[in-house]
Amino acid sequence: MRRDLEFLLFEWLDVESLTAHPHFAEHSRETFTGLLELSENLAADKFAPHNRRSDEQEPRVGPDGRVVLPDEVGAALSAFAKADLLAAQFDEAVGGMQLPLTVFQACMAWFQAANTATTGYAFLTIAAANLLTAHGSTEQVEQWVRPMLAGDLFGTMCLSEPDAGSSLADVATRAARAEDGTYRVTGTKMWISAGDHELGNILHLVLARTGGPGVKGLSLVAVPKVLPDGRRNDVTLVGLNHKMGARGTTNTLLAFDGAVGHLVGEEGRGLAQMFHMMNEARIGVGLVAAALGQAGYRKSLEYAKVRVQGGVPIIEHPDVRRMLLTQKSFVEGALALVLRCAHLVDRQRTGEDASLLLDILTPVAKSWPSQWCVEANSLAIQVHGGYGYSREFDVEQHYRDNRLNPIHEGTHGIQALDLLGRKVRLQEGAAFRAFTDAVRATLGRADGLDELAAPLARLLDELERVTALLTDPEHAEIGLANASAYLEAFGHIAIAWTWLELVIAANGRTGAFYDGKRAAARHFYRSELPAAQAKLDLLAGLDRTILDLDPACL
Repeated sequence: MRRDLEFLLFEWLDVESLTAHPHFAEHSRETFTGLLELSENLAADKFAPHNRRSDEQEPRVGPDGRVVLPDEVGAALSAFAKADLLAAQFDEAVGGMQLPLTVFQACMAWFQAANTATTGYAFLTIAAANLLTAHGSTEQVEQWVRPMLAGDLFGTMCLSEPDAGSSLADVATRAARAEDGTYRVTGTKMWISAGDHELGNILHLVLARTGGPGVKGLSLVAVPKVLPDGRRNDVTLVGLNHKMGARGTTNTLLAFDGAVGHLVGEEGRGLAQMFHMMNEARIGVGLVAAALGQAGYRKSLEYAKVRVQGGVPIIEHPDVRRMLLTQKSFVEGALALVLRCAHLVDRQRTGEDASLLLDILTPVAKSWPSQWCVEANSLAIQVHGGYGYSREFDVEQHYRDNRLNPIHEGTHGIQALDLLGRKVRLQEGAAFRAFTDAVRATLGRADGLDELAAPLARLLDELERVTALLTDPEHAEIGLANASAYLEAFGHIAIAWTWLELVIAANGRTGAFYDGKRAAARHFYRSELPAAQAKLDLLAGLDRTILDLDPACL
C-alpha cells in the first residue's frame, strides 16, 4: 500500500505543491513521507497485532460495571497520541501541526487497515475535536479540544435513539437550561460507538431537543462522562450492543438522567452543527471501507502467490486473476476518490473554491467504497477458497468489519436521497455542473486514451440527460424512489473518472506498478462500468415498479 499512497499523493494529487501556501509552508515532501513511514510502522507494531484479539475478546462489562477492553487497545491509542497523530491535521493555534488532510487521511489508511476497531476511538475523537474547533467557544476549545488532541479526552457523537435512527427529526432526548447556564440532558441514545470505556474521560456530543418539534428544535450539547470535580455525570451505560464486525469498538445504549451539559453554539443549530461532524465522518467511512478493502486484497494476493492447486500457484489460474484484478479496481479506485475529497478540503484551505465539488462527491465517497469494497472483501474470501471463511485467516474478519460501513453514517438510501434530492440541485445545479465540468476537464487531457475517454464521455452525457429528467418536478417522486440506482450510476462514473485521472498520471511511465494501474482501469471500464448504463436506462424509463409496489406483495 505504501507505493500506492506515494503515487496518489505525489504523482497524481501533487500534495507537495500545497506547501507553497502559508498554511502548509512548514511542511515538505520529507515531512509527508516521514509521517507516512511513522504511520506504517506504528500501525504494524501497535495496532495490527491485537486486531484478532479485540475481535474475539469484544468489550464486556465487568463486575464493577466498567467496560473491559484488552490492554493493547489503550497502549496503541497512547502511542498514537504520543506520535501527535491526533493533533496532526489541526491548526498550530490548538496544538496541531497543520498537516494537509490529504496526507493525514493517507496516514489513517494504515491504521484502518491494521485495526479499524481500535482506530475507531481516535477517529471519533478527531471528528469531535473538529466540530468543537469549528463551532465551540474559545473556552470550550481550550477546555476540551486540547485534551482530546493530547489523548486524555475521547469524543463521541450521540445522535440515534431506540426510536429515532436515521430520522433525527424524531429525537426525543431533551436538554433544559439550568439557572447556572448549563443544561440538564435527559433521554436515551442508542448505537453510540465508543460510548463507554476506561481509556480516559469521554465527552459526548449529544443532539437534544431544546425547543419545539422538528429539526429546528434540536441543539448540540456537550456532556462529559466525568465532571471537572471528579464526580461521575448522570450518564449510565445501560448495555453493550454486539456487532458482527468492528467488535473491539464499544457500541452502547446510554441513558442520560439530568446529566450536566454545555451548549455548543446556539440553540436550534444542533443538526446543522452535527452535520459538520457527520460529513467528515462520511468521508472517513469511505476511507475505512477502502482501507479494509485494501487489506483483504493484499492478503488474498499474497495467498494466491503461495497456494498451489493443479501444480501451480493459484494466481496462474485466470479466474483467480479476475477476482484479484476486480478487487484492485475497486479498492484502489475507492482510495483515490476519498483522497481526492480530502484534497478538495486542502484546496479550500489555500483559497480555492472547491466546496461545490466536495459537496456533491461526499455522499458518493461514503457509499461507493462501502458498497464495492465489501464486494472486494467477499472476493478476497473467494480467492482463499474454504480457508477464506475460517477464523484462521484474516479475510473473513475484514469482510465482517467492512460490512458495517454501508450502514455507518447513513445508509446507501440516505446518501442517495442526499445526492439526488439535494446535492445535484444545489444552487440551481451548480454542484452538479462542478462535477461534470471536472470530468470534462479530465477528458480534455486524455490524449491517446480513447478506449477510456469515449465511454466515459458517453455516460456523462447520459447522466446529464437523466439528471435533468429526474429533477423535473413532474418526475421527482419517481426519481427519489429510484435514487439508489442513481447513486450507483453516479458512483461508477465518478470512479471511472478517477481511474482515467490515474492513468493520465501514469502515462509515459513504465514498469509493473504502472502497468497494473492501466490494467485495473481497463478492467473496470470493460467489466464494471457497463452497469452504470443499465442503471441509467432504468432511470430514463421512469420505472415505477418500486413506487407502485404494494407492501402486501412482499
